[in-house]
Amino acid sequence: MKIIKRLLLIPLAVILVIAGYVIYVFAAYHRIGDIDSLPVKGEGTAEALPEEKELTLLSFNIGFGAYSDDYSFFMDGGKYSRALSREAAEENVSAVRSLIDRESPDLVLLQEVDLNSTRSYHLNETEIITEGAPYSSVFAQNYDSPYLFYPVTCPHGRSRSGILTLSSVKIQSAARKELPIETSVMKLIDLDRCYSKSYIPTEKGTLVLFNLHLSAYTSDGTIADEQLRVLTSDMTAEREAGNYVIAGGDFNKDLLGNASLVFGVDGGNYTWAKPIPEGLIPPSLTLCASDNAPSCRNADEPYTPGHTFVLTVDGFLVSDNVEALKCETLDLSFANSDHNPVKLTFKLK
Repeated sequence: MKIIKRLLLIPLAVILVIAGYVIYVFAAYHRIGDIDSLPVKGEGTAEALPEEKELTLLSFNIGFGAYSDDYSFFMDGGKYSRALSREAAEENVSAVRSLIDRESPDLVLLQEVDLNSTRSYHLNETEIITEGAPYSSVFAQNYDSPYLFYPVTCPHGRSRSGILTLSSVKIQSAARKELPIETSVMKLIDLDRCYSKSYIPTEKGTLVLFNLHLSAYTSDGTIADEQLRVLTSDMTAEREAGNYVIAGGDFNKDLLGNASLVFGVDGGNYTWAKPIPEGLIPPSLTLCASDNAPSCRNADEPYTPGHTFVLTVDGFLVSDNVEALKCETLDLSFANSDHNPVKLTFKLK
């Protein structure tokens, strides 16, 4: 009888542990909210952005340093839950820093930059990217998750991550603006979506630079559209205030409308990135996206050219007083991220 009682205690203990963990996850969940004043670090190298001269803006989702071209991610149907090793993560993030040094853009927008996360072996990726760099910088956190005990054999762990903006001109001020997300249990696996807006002086005015990373995996398809409405409404207000306005980053939308035709890879099984609905972008804003190479690959498998599903989800929105001269994807064959960087050459009119 004692043996039977002890055996019955085992499933009870398992149930209590699971229940305790569920309570922990829900209790730990929170939204960061709006932050009217984000800390600005660094001085940059110039006093103001020139007008009527060519400038460059680089945007890159760096995939928290995990995604070398042989990497696949468990939440996309792949194998791994963390970077392959601390050394691999450091190598990938250092490659991003080398790219910035090599391209020397005037402005940089980065997404999925980790701070002390289990999945990236507690690297401070902002330090790797900004230390000694000739830029002023602003970081806005959009992920602060409790410890995820899945997969059981190698848990994803706790994640702290965000979006990082760099400017060759000292950023005057910056803010974090919260975006709507799902209210169902799906909110527990999505990022705490937001965008940052940085105010950067120009010769005769101000550029308001938006850094964004919108939702992809939602059970409610209207959420991503509502995020775009919030973003474009804020951009329109800044334009009406007389500012130059540019937004860039990871839209998690098929920015070319039909990636399967553009890049010749079957996307029938991949429905997470929808085209932007017609009429969602106001006439005062122009979408800039490149078709010379894809900016993103699906991460359910290692990258295989011609087989892995690819598309362009990274791009820019510019106001009517900004002249977009060229938008291109820098084709790195996804060597250090599941994204390729995209580059905008523009003038402030």
